[in-house]
Amino acid sequence: MPTRQLDPAGAFPATSLGRRLMVAGYDLFLLIAAWMVITFAYLGIHIFFTGEQVAQQQAEAGGFIGDYLLTLIIFGVSLLFYLIFWTLKGQTLGMQVWRIRVQQPGGMAITRRQAVIRFLVAQVAWLSLGLGFAWSIWDSKSRTWHDMASGTELVTLPKGTFKK
Repeated sequence: MPTRQLDPAGAFPATSLGRRLMVAGYDLFLLIAAWMVITFAYLGIHIFFTGEQVAQQQAEAGGFIGDYLLTLIIFGVSLLFYLIFWTLKGQTLGMQVWRIRVQQPGGMAITRRQAVIRFLVAQVAWLSLGLGFAWSIWDSKSRTWHDMASGTELVTLPKGTFKK
């Protein structure tokens, strides 16, 4: 699939770890809201098919804690969230606020494959107590593990580039 040049074009500085973490926090709030809606819908469907009493008993017994299907659905929704934003605009909503963009070196939009790799390796970067993110402090190009694995970069756009 051919990629396109993102707008604005140009050479922009790499994004600092602090800005990356601020964006992650911003996007986490959006994801938590989505997870809540998905969980509510999942439980509503479960109640519809099993009945309120059965669902209540399962909940009291801790039956929904560690529910593999719900976990898989939430993981899929999270992947879809990033896949759509990163491949279409190069930015999540948090990235837009902080003027950050994910791109291929040279300013081209990232592919779906790159977005999936980036998302999966970012999970490892978080699960390693953030070492994958902190790696940007020591990397000469301020890259994280998921930047390197996916062949992408995060750049900070100049002021005035946020389009309504």
